[in-house]
Amino acid sequence: MLTKKILRSKILFTLRKQTAKKRQKKSLLIKKKLFRLKIFREAKRIMFYMAYDGEVETEEMIKESLNKGKIVSVPVCDQKRRRIIPCKIERNTIFKIGPYGIKEPLRKIPLPIKALDLVIVPGLAFDKKGNRLGRGKGYYDRFLKKISSKTVSVGLAFDFQIFNHLPVSTSDVSVDRVLFA
Repeated sequence: MLTKKILRSKILFTLRKQTAKKRQKKSLLIKKKLFRLKIFREAKRIMFYMAYDGEVETEEMIKESLNKGKIVSVPVCDQKRRRIIPCKIERNTIFKIGPYGIKEPLRKIPLPIKALDLVIVPGLAFDKKGNRLGRGKGYYDRFLKKISSKTVSVGLAFDFQIFNHLPVSTSDVSVDRVLFA
């Protein structure tokens, strides 16, 4: 079994070498799968991640969700407290680059974690049980521990990010479902 560190570097390499065209095509297929889910259709408050460093693109998902009248939030990184704060965005939201190079809204309007119906989660890798390999800082693991038991978490990935088994530790939190293309 590969270590988390080796897996991360292999997957990051593959993510970065995937062409923009292929990434967009697969992201669109994943968006279609997500939008067909009952939990998505019924969700009023959704937290998306802001795609970064070759991840499944979420910009079109966010735009269309806002057009459908959903309340959309994205994570804002609070480095001091080592946590994610879901902050509401709108069509005209202005973004800035956050602490890890990830876009965040300039104006922060926090949403209560327990109010979220659906959380869309990034990951470098997922396995068939919903275990997730993140970037190693633990932000999403700590965040997912705090969401309501009614909130559904869905990981988005490309096919090469799906494994039969991932190395997991006690602090790792799995997602309820993984969508990939």
